[in-house]
Amino acid sequence: MGYVLRVRFASFFTGAALASAGGLYFLQKDYKIAHHAISQQMNSLYESLDRRVSALEKLKEVEAPKHAEAAE
Repeated sequence: MGYVLRVRFASFFTGAALASAGGLYFLQKDYKIAHHAISQQMNSLYESLDRRVSALEKLKEVEAPKHAEAAE
């Protein structure tokens, strides 16, 4: 009976180790996918903000000579 019990324990722990490894693999894969999605969102937000700042800078450059002419 002792041999059968050891085989069952060995099988159980082997299965538990494989399930843990598989679970960690899927968690790591899910983490990478989530990190990539958040990174893309931040990049699009940064590009949008950069375009808005550029548009404001251009507007400021256009208005600056008008204010200089009005002051004279």
